[in-house]
Amino acid sequence: MFLREKEDRRSSSLLDASKSILLIIDAQERFQGAVDRMEEVGKQIALLTKAATRLGIPVIVSEQYPKALGPTLPEILAELPKETPVFSKLSFSAFDLPEWSEALRASKRSQYVLCGVEAHVCVTQTALDLAQNMEGQVYIVEDAVSSRKKQDKKAGLKRLETHGVERITTEMAFFEWLRKAGTPEFKELQALIR
Repeated sequence: MFLREKEDRRSSSLLDASKSILLIIDAQERFQGAVDRMEEVGKQIALLTKAATRLGIPVIVSEQYPKALGPTLPEILAELPKETPVFSKLSFSAFDLPEWSEALRASKRSQYVLCGVEAHVCVTQTALDLAQNMEGQVYIVEDAVSSRKKQDKKAGLKRLETHGVERITTEMAFFEWLRKAGTPEFKELQALIR
């Protein structure tokens, strides 16, 4: 058995910082207290955002009707670069918003890493639209998504999995983006998840 060329050895299923984009779906203030584990989900999204920013991974944020649901959680906003696009929407799928879709296409990324709320509504609809309309792979960070009810999150994740969306965790994303230990980025970011 022969090994493939060196550049082909890494599995295409693994995240690559140069191909990834982080998509934060509706992680807004008014979901605090209404969505299961929202405080923990907010922390996980803030960690993903910090890692993405440090590794040069672009981020796009959507907010569902912010007039009623408020802005993105402050701990997430604090980690975003100033140039990060934040799009207001009324549709459940962020993909329905032309400006959001254009920003996504302009990134020229092919690994779509989703987090946010609600897992069974806006996250699921966005992920399914991405899987159907964009070339590349969709990933759902299951410890960085939630719904009001646990069974709704579970149903949303199961449905996404049946449509080829890969389930990962925040820690998986970190280590796949980092790829190896010993780098300055590893030393800085590994402390965040330990």
